[in-house]
Amino acid sequence: MLKLFKNLEKKDYLIMLFVAILVIFSVFLDLKLPEYMSDITVLVQTEDSTMNEILKAGAYMLGCAILSMGCTIVVGYLTSLLSARFSRTVRKRIFEKVESFGIAEIKKFSTASLITRTTNDVTQIEMLLAMGLQLLIKAPVMAVWALLKIIGKSAELSTVTGIGVVIIVVTNLIIIGIVSPRFKRIQKLTDKINGVTRENITGIRVIHAFNAEKFSEKRFNEVNDDLTGIHLTVTKTFALMDPVMNFVMHFQHLGIYLVGAYLIVNSGMMDKINIFSNMVVFASYGIQVIISFLMLTMIFMVLPRATVSANRINEVLDEDISIVSGDFKGKTAETGVVEFKNVSFKYPDADEYLLKNISFKVNKGETIAFIGSTGSGKSTLINLVPRMYDATDGEVLVDGVNVKDYDLHELNNRIGYISQKAVMFTGTVEENVAYGDNGRKKPNLEKVKEAIKIAQGTDFVEKMDKSYKAPIARGGTNVSGGQKQRLSIARAIARDPEIYIFDDSFSALDYQTDAKLRSELKKHMKDATSMIVAQRIGTIMNADKIIVLDKGECVGIGTHKELLKTCDVYKEIALSQLSEEELQNA
Repeated sequence: MLKLFKNLEKKDYLIMLFVAILVIFSVFLDLKLPEYMSDITVLVQTEDSTMNEILKAGAYMLGCAILSMGCTIVVGYLTSLLSARFSRTVRKRIFEKVESFGIAEIKKFSTASLITRTTNDVTQIEMLLAMGLQLLIKAPVMAVWALLKIIGKSAELSTVTGIGVVIIVVTNLIIIGIVSPRFKRIQKLTDKINGVTRENITGIRVIHAFNAEKFSEKRFNEVNDDLTGIHLTVTKTFALMDPVMNFVMHFQHLGIYLVGAYLIVNSGMMDKINIFSNMVVFASYGIQVIISFLMLTMIFMVLPRATVSANRINEVLDEDISIVSGDFKGKTAETGVVEFKNVSFKYPDADEYLLKNISFKVNKGETIAFIGSTGSGKSTLINLVPRMYDATDGEVLVDGVNVKDYDLHELNNRIGYISQKAVMFTGTVEENVAYGDNGRKKPNLEKVKEAIKIAQGTDFVEKMDKSYKAPIARGGTNVSGGQKQRLSIARAIARDPEIYIFDDSFSALDYQTDAKLRSELKKHMKDATSMIVAQRIGTIMNADKIIVLDKGECVGIGTHKELLKTCDVYKEIALSQLSEEELQNA
């Protein structure tokens, strides 16, 4: 918890100090009220007292009450401001941290969990800071100060107050012991219910198609019932506090007056006035003590859950980043050159290597393609270039420099990456194609139009309402798979990079569109290097170099015609897609 508060700025600590001073001053004013009440009680019972003296004491009481109210208003405003700024900073830090995650780190946290940690967990901390900053200071200060003021005045009345305090403390400890372990489960179940809801919304078409509504409802209800059950247990446990507090408060009042009455009966005339005055003071201060513990109880309702939330947030912020940016930003002797030197790779939690001893070099302007059966490591191999992962052994060089030495922004500015799954963002067609910063002049509308034309997307884009300003829904749900793929390719083209990486980026295109697109790409990218992962032989047969992967090993490298003669794996893949005659005429 304290570790998380390091996100506060220096001026925030000054605000906290000012709040603490105001809270203590407010407590001082509140505790002055019983003293003035005692003075008024004595004055009323003293024969030679005047109305002016009583009114003066009453005026002091009113002044203290007004000042205390003013302090409370200012403290409330400052704590709300502080907590809102703090939560904004923490959310920003979580977002920036997640943005720096590599694929390995992303896999450790589910999407639903990261959303919960950024929203619900941060809200729990915000609530604690908004409410707790003043109550955590006010409650103990008021309780101790009030007890110090009454201790020693009357042993009998002090005993009554002490019994009430002990009952409240024991009740609080029991309640905290019951609810604390359950808060961790609440946050985990919140993650789970977010995950189930997200799956249902994302897969709504499949759910409808398979008439799986009842099955989905059952899954949701199971998680929802678990979460509801724990919430009910926690709520019922905290519900015990209110009657206990009322019982103690009334018991204390009754006890003070019973003991006070007994003392008055057995005392002299002059002592009766002092005892009655003490009764009034003890009753008032007793209420202050009860209120203090009531405030602590409110904190105990929020603190355990906020502690769990703080630990969950720290798990994200403390996560070690596997992909660390290098320092190299300078110019290189070569451009558009990619080289793998004895590269092997295995996932961090895997025992066996997925890629084994891969070596090749592709020069500027060349096209290199990768093909192989599903799971042979094609996508993983090309993802080592933009450092989605880092090679376990060996070196991956871009323009003669190890990719691990590059500043990540510098490395990404050299690459146009088209992922296996076409990703669209909420915005317009133009904004999606001109997305990001490539370190040069941001693509203008003319550049966007040119990129879309090369990607064979002009026809469908210009038919859309508002054309290049047409809105794209979240995830690109208002365009087809092939259209998303072409816009994704256009996005890379608009960057004008020196290296293009196509990770099975033509799979959603029909053969005619695929052929036209590759023809236009060849004209546009004559000075750029292309790395293509594909399943279709027709997509890669004209590549300058084809690498055949099988179970993570390079089993063939060469041109299409060379591999048909020398690589059985390649020939088997080719014959599964094209006839012998088509292959010979290709």
